[in-house]
Amino acid sequence: MCNKRIVTWLGIASITLLNAACTVPRLVQKTENRSVPASYSNSQDSTNTGKTTWRAYFTDPNLAILIDSALHNNQELNITLQEIQVANNEVLARAGAYRPFVTLGGGASVEKVSRYTSQGAADAFSEIKPGRETPEVLPNTYIAAFASWEVDIWHKLRNSKKAAIATYLSSVEGRNFQVTNLVAEIATSYYELMALDNQLDIIQKNLVILNNALSITKQEKEAAKVTELAVRRFEAEVFKTQSLQYEIQQKIVEAENRINFLMGRFPQHVQRSSDTFNELIPTKVAAGVPSQLLENRPDIRQAELRLQAAKLDVGVARANFYPTLNLSASLGVMSYSPLYLGNIPQALISSLVGDLVGPLVNKNAITAAYKTASAKQIQAVYDYERTVLNAHIEVANQLANMDNLEKKYTTKNNQVDALNKSTAISLKLFTSARADYMEVLLTQRDVLEARIELIETRMQQMNAMVNAYRALGGGWN
Repeated sequence: MCNKRIVTWLGIASITLLNAACTVPRLVQKTENRSVPASYSNSQDSTNTGKTTWRAYFTDPNLAILIDSALHNNQELNITLQEIQVANNEVLARAGAYRPFVTLGGGASVEKVSRYTSQGAADAFSEIKPGRETPEVLPNTYIAAFASWEVDIWHKLRNSKKAAIATYLSSVEGRNFQVTNLVAEIATSYYELMALDNQLDIIQKNLVILNNALSITKQEKEAAKVTELAVRRFEAEVFKTQSLQYEIQQKIVEAENRINFLMGRFPQHVQRSSDTFNELIPTKVAAGVPSQLLENRPDIRQAELRLQAAKLDVGVARANFYPTLNLSASLGVMSYSPLYLGNIPQALISSLVGDLVGPLVNKNAITAAYKTASAKQIQAVYDYERTVLNAHIEVANQLANMDNLEKKYTTKNNQVDALNKSTAISLKLFTSARADYMEVLLTQRDVLEARIELIETRMQQMNAMVNAYRALGGGWN
């Protein structure tokens, strides 16, 4: 009769808990938009430069050495590797949460119970062996194994593990995206350094020309063909060009140290072959189709995995509203004397307990956690869509940039050719007193600026080539 009542009460408790669990807030989820345009500029060519390894894409041996060293020694990248290890450890912790926990232990104690309790009264009239009463102070010794297990009825623990795995994989993709950016940053700084070297060389050559012109002007002044004003204007132009030289030298130091920092080393000379910079031709970039970005770009895959983890977290938070079934068991030996621990089955102890526990009232905490998980899931959807949109726009911008810079370089090169010819003509006219000194000065100034701009345009072309490669998801593989 007693057992029937217990079963009845357990049934009533279970029904009450399940009814309480039915008051779960409505599931609010947002589905991400995975559609992308069919092509770039109506091109259906699926050849994609983003799948090319960085060693095959960047053929300069000096640049390859710099990139390889940075991938091993960059501090920020190494910090990220430890963050990946932390995420991996979280996966191990979540994996163990839905398996039984088993511990083994033992202990000893001394106990004296009151004579005026049920146990004390029973001990007073009992014997531990024939003719010997139970002592008032009773020692106790035990050795046992204890097990506990939360039965994962609602897949709360399993989904928690899957969320941890998705978070771990997203951290790996984050590291890949960091590698992509690091490779691009090293290459960009390297081409900038080569461009600065060439600009410095142009300035130094222009200084030689200006000093020669200044010498001619002084001779012309002595011959009373020009005034002191012409001499001073040429001197001012020399000083201006010298100040530009020092400015470029400072930029070279900063560019070198930017590379040194990315490589994780203290300031030192960066090996490069700047004399070949003018011979560089930007590599043709094949963009493929936009859908390939979903596979190639590590930041898109990272956002997708974060979204997957956020969806699983919603399931975990939702499961907190349902009852939890916990099982616990123990098996061992216990005796008032260690000498009797081996007496089996008399010294044997065992237990098996099942608990069904669920929230009934005051569910504000789990409700808030559930709403937070839902909001983060919606936030992850927007983040994913923003990442895809940003990636597509980056590729489109760089493709257009490469095309326009190629046209700009051709035009700028024609300008430099024309100014080079006008420089020689202006000097001849000046020495024959058929041109004013200001024409010589302005021509020299124009050709210097045009040559520097031409070098800068080539640098922009190389950087656009690097940025297009990065935008397509190249560099990490």
